[in-house]
Amino acid sequence: MSFREESDDSKDLKKPFLHTGSWYRMGSRQSSMMGSSQVIRESSISVVACVLIVALGPIQFGFTSGYSSPTQTAITAELGLTVSEYSLFGSLSNVGAMVGAIASGQIAEYIGRKGSLMIAAIPNIIGWLAISFAKDSSFLYMGRLLEGFGVGIISYTVPVYIAEIAPQNLRGGLGSVNQLSVTIGIMLAYLLGLFVNWRVLAVLGILPCLILIPGLFFIPESPRWLAKMGMTEEFEASLQVLRGFDTDISIEVNEVKRSVASTGRRATVRFGDLKHRRYWFPLMVGIGLLILQQLSGVNGVLFYSSTIFNSAGITSSNVATFGLGLVQVIATGVATWLVDKTGRRILLIVSSTGMSVSLLVVAVSFFIKDSISNDSTLYSILSIIAVVGVVGMVIAFSLGMGPIPWLIMSEILPVNIKSLAGSTATLANWLFAWIVTLTANIMLNWSSGGTFTIYMVMCIVAVAFVSLYVPETKGRTLEEIQWSFR
Repeated sequence: MSFREESDDSKDLKKPFLHTGSWYRMGSRQSSMMGSSQVIRESSISVVACVLIVALGPIQFGFTSGYSSPTQTAITAELGLTVSEYSLFGSLSNVGAMVGAIASGQIAEYIGRKGSLMIAAIPNIIGWLAISFAKDSSFLYMGRLLEGFGVGIISYTVPVYIAEIAPQNLRGGLGSVNQLSVTIGIMLAYLLGLFVNWRVLAVLGILPCLILIPGLFFIPESPRWLAKMGMTEEFEASLQVLRGFDTDISIEVNEVKRSVASTGRRATVRFGDLKHRRYWFPLMVGIGLLILQQLSGVNGVLFYSSTIFNSAGITSSNVATFGLGLVQVIATGVATWLVDKTGRRILLIVSSTGMSVSLLVVAVSFFIKDSISNDSTLYSILSIIAVVGVVGMVIAFSLGMGPIPWLIMSEILPVNIKSLAGSTATLANWLFAWIVTLTANIMLNWSSGGTFTIYMVMCIVAVAFVSLYVPETKGRTLEEIQWSFR
């Protein structure tokens, strides 16, 4: 039985629960009936446009991450929170994200990539409203958990969607847009936090999701997901829209069909199967990269950057924090341009090495500062060196360890374990993000130099891990990458 025949025989069974944005299919049919496709060609949606729409999800992700830094002083003063209570508030988004991560793979599997993003937007909106109207810590915590749940789904679904729609020569750059959008969200939270109070800032956090929901109706579903679900006609229409109506997609269609046929649309993997390299190796690489991304301490720096700059002796800490966010956006933009030119591995190694050196500079600066007078010239010089080190760490992170782990995770996981393995890798990332954000503020109060030393050691481990285990995926189709593990 052919792929198309199988799809037709079980059409009703394979209809997804939520399938938005199928207008493009109707348009192509009408075009064929009318004998002209010029109108459709002119109005077809490119891959870049699709990426820009789903990138609203990571902007929401970044806004959530950046929110806790400029608002710490105001929230603790108005609601009477202790340092530990505010640290709990900052870390609860990661707890919610862990729950979202557990559900993300199955949600994206059964209702599609677009449907899962639509579901993720709803708790984000409710969460921001709960924070904006909070009168005590309970509403504050509830809102943060809801935000985190939505972010957990977004953090898995957006990289997977982008990887599945992008052509191989653009997949690295377009995949890096995910992290670029996160950094833009962080920067916006820092910037707006300079001008508005924390309640208004929470209301502004709703905007990305309010735009994302209608935007999802104007982009096609992932063609690889449609193929896996047996929806052949929709799969081919989606791929044609993404590649352009003048493009011959027959080779790519056949590659995707062969990949789906070799794994089986409903194939499952038992624990005993994980002994095979084609399963355990990509899973190990994906989980390892996403854990090391968090153990580098970047969330501790970004969540509490104002506190770090205060400790370094910077008086305008919120302005410095915004500057840090701007630098991160620029550096991630450079990584987006470089990733398809230099490759994934070299950027990861350069990034981890740069972070190690920067963190060493910060740690040494804080250790020396603790033993000298606050009024000395050396103290002022060391404060500047510490800030330069923090900025250097963020630049190095943005060049590789920020965008590339999510990109590689979406590229290397085999299609028949992507939902389970992707959820597991995302869960591991958010678990360690929670540990870092929960402990960062407390550790910084204990010893700033000691905290940055621990983060430096983790970055050195990341250099070794990438050098030994991470494969290069540049210039290869998703199907070629998965076949390489067999």
